[in-house]
Amino acid sequence: MARYCRYCGEPMDEGEAFCGSCGRPAAKDKPEKAVSVKRNGDIAGEKVTENVYLCPDGKYRWYYELPMMKNPTILFTVWKVLGISFGIVFLFVAIIDMAAGGDPLEALWFTLKIFLIIAAVFLAISLLAYFIVAASFGFKYIVLFEMDDECVRHIQCKKQFKKAEAIGWITAIVGAATGSPAMMGLGLSTAVRSESTSEFKNVRTVKTRKRRNVIYVNQLLNKNQVYAADADFDFVAEFIKSRCVNAKRK
Repeated sequence: MARYCRYCGEPMDEGEAFCGSCGRPAAKDKPEKAVSVKRNGDIAGEKVTENVYLCPDGKYRWYYELPMMKNPTILFTVWKVLGISFGIVFLFVAIIDMAAGGDPLEALWFTLKIFLIIAAVFLAISLLAYFIVAASFGFKYIVLFEMDDECVRHIQCKKQFKKAEAIGWITAIVGAATGSPAMMGLGLSTAVRSESTSEFKNVRTVKTRKRRNVIYVNQLLNKNQVYAADADFDFVAEFIKSRCVNAKRK
């Protein structure tokens, strides 16, 4: 018997817990265990906060719809990566120019002007690209989160990941063509990863930004972003911070 998502109407595989199109949990006619509360008849578990549920397997689950035009957290992350890349390349080129002879200040100013022009072009391109990506996602980035005492998982809904995968490969190719390692790395990461897992014992820093509903959970080579609505934010943030015993809190 075919199954369809009650929210967006897309077909779903048998046994699939969450819709691959819109990311919302599937309805269950017969829950595996008796539960105290259900949200829209989907996640079976005990309601902890407005959107977070403790499920029978011991994991906390919730989904978050990030309004991409109102909350530019993802765009800021892209700019940060590009900014670091530009800064490293600028310093390298500036050192070479000043060592080549002539007035070092004049050489530094010339290099700075060139890089500012390039940065302005990339800024305009990134804004346009972000709008196009946001539009293809329906201006909402839909994420499912799973959390227990060991780790937290950030899982992108399947339909959005397929679009992000294609965009990621294009970004990687453009990065390689323009000689931008940061852009190429960002594109490859986007193309091959549909989820990100942070093990609490390996987390180095935890930064909370409640105004943007985001918690940065950073390991040495893995940067994760956990989103939670206002009603859930304090619970999620404290849960993560209390288990990241080796992390600096900001």
